[in-house]
Amino acid sequence: MTKHTPHRPPLYRQPLPRSFKDLTPANHFNPRTFFREMVWKALLTPRTGEQQRPAFPKLRRGQIAITWIGHASFLLQFTDLNVLIDPNFANWLFLIKRIKRTGLRIEDLPRIDLVLLTHAHFDHFHKPTLRRLPDPKIGVMPWGVGDLAYNLGFGRVIELDWWESFSQRDWTVTLTPSKHWGARVLRDNHRGYGGFILEHQGRRVYHAGDSAYFDGFKDIGKSFRPEIALLPIGAYHPASFRHVHMGPDEAMRVFKELRAKWLVPMHYGSFRLSFEDMDEPPRWLKRLAKDEGLSHRLKILQEGCPQVF
Repeated sequence: MTKHTPHRPPLYRQPLPRSFKDLTPANHFNPRTFFREMVWKALLTPRTGEQQRPAFPKLRRGQIAITWIGHASFLLQFTDLNVLIDPNFANWLFLIKRIKRTGLRIEDLPRIDLVLLTHAHFDHFHKPTLRRLPDPKIGVMPWGVGDLAYNLGFGRVIELDWWESFSQRDWTVTLTPSKHWGARVLRDNHRGYGGFILEHQGRRVYHAGDSAYFDGFKDIGKSFRPEIALLPIGAYHPASFRHVHMGPDEAMRVFKELRAKWLVPMHYGSFRLSFEDMDEPPRWLKRLAKDEGLSHRLKILQEGCPQVF
C-alpha cells in the first residue's frame, strides 16, 4: 500500500444531517411532500428497462470496457482485471422503488477481482447485492466502512483515507475527496466517503461517488487528470439537495476542471431520490454539452451495454 498524504476530513467541514429535513430545509420539505414525490409517484410508475445477456467484448491490452449497470453501479473490464463499483441490483430500497431495471442480471457478471465502494449509503453499499457476488477477491472502501463488509464474502477488505492508494500487481486505486457524507444511519459519523481513481494498463478512470460541487475537483484534476470521468448528474432538486449532490450544470463544470477526455453520466434514472423529472438530467446534460461544443466528449451509456474506450 502506498500513501499520498492520507487525510480524513475534520467533522466541522461537512456536518452530518440529523434528519431528512436537514437535507431539504423548510421551504422545500414536509413529510407529505417527500412521501408524494419520492415514494407515491414511484409506486405509480411502471418499472421499465430490459435485462439482457451482455455481449462482453474481447479486449486488447490498454482497452477498457465500461458497462453501466444503473444508478452509480459500473462494471469496468480490462484484459486481466474485472472491477465493480458501487454494485446495486436491488428493485427496492426500503420504500424507494427502482423505476428502471438493471441492465444485466447479477448472474451474468464475469468473475470479479475488485469491488470499489464509495460510501456506506444504502444505494451505494447494498449488502444483499454484495452477498450474491461470487467470492470477490478484494473490496476497497473509505475509512470506517470495513466493518460492514467483513461478512460479505470478500477475501480482503481495504480501507483508505483521502489521497491514500492501494496497489496490487500493476493496478492502483486511490480514494479521492468528495463533498458528501458517509453515515449508514443518522448520527453514524465515523464512516468515510469519497470517489476513486483507478489506474491500470496506462489508463485512468475516475468515479466521483456521490458529491456536491467543491473546489477539490480541481485538485483531483491536477493530481491525476483522469481520462474517463464517471460523474453524478441526478438528485439536485430542490436546490438544497445540491449541498450533497450536483446537477448536470455542475457535472459539466467538474468535467472541464478534471481535464478529462470522456464524460460518462450516472446517478440518474434508476431510483427517484429527488424531485426533478426522471428524464431531465440526461436531457439537460446533452443540451449543455451541445452549447459548450462538447457533445463528442459525452458518452451516455445504455444500461447493460458495454462501451469500449
